[in-house]
Amino acid sequence: MPTITRRRLTPLAAAASLTISLFALTGCSVLDAVMPKDQAVRDDETSEVTEAGQADVFTIAVGDCFNDVDAEEISEVPVVPCDQPHDYEAYSAFDLAGDEFPGDDAVTQQAGDGCTPPFAEFNGVGYDDSTLYLGYLLPTKDSWTEQGDREVLCYIYEENVQTTGTLKGAAR
Repeated sequence: MPTITRRRLTPLAAAASLTISLFALTGCSVLDAVMPKDQAVRDDETSEVTEAGQADVFTIAVGDCFNDVDAEEISEVPVVPCDQPHDYEAYSAFDLAGDEFPGDDAVTQQAGDGCTPPFAEFNGVGYDDSTLYLGYLLPTKDSWTEQGDREVLCYIYEENVQTTGTLKGAAR
C-alpha cells in the first residue's frame, strides 16, 4: 500500500526529505472501528465524487478531495465532493520508474521533486512563494513488490484549515 506524507517542503527540507513524516497505508482494518464503511459515490460520466464516503487509497484520483485519517495504517480514506469542507485536494499523479524498490528515502525524494513543478501550475504560485503546502501518497516497499504500485499522488492543502472548493488557481 502507499505511504502518506504531509509536510511543508522548504528548500532545505526538499533537499533533506528524510525529515518528512511517513504514515504507512496498509490493508489493516483499523478504520473499521473509527470510520463508516459507506463507499463514496462517483458520477458515472465524470468520475467526480458526488457523495462523501470511503475510497480505497488506490482509487483516489487527481481532482479528488479527501480528509485526514487519524491512524498510522489505513487502506481507505474519506473522500468528499470538493464543494464540501476537506483537508486535501489531489492535483497531480505520476509513476516512479524501476523494477527494484529504490528505498524509502529515494521514493520520498522523487515524490518531492515530482510534486513541486505541478504545484506551481495548479496553484498559480511557485511552492517556495506559496502559503499552501503539498503532500503525497507514496508506494511502500510492500506495495511496490507485491502489487506493482509505482504511483505518487500529490495533494495540496492549507495547514490547520479545511478548504471548501478547489485550490486550483488560488495563487497563494
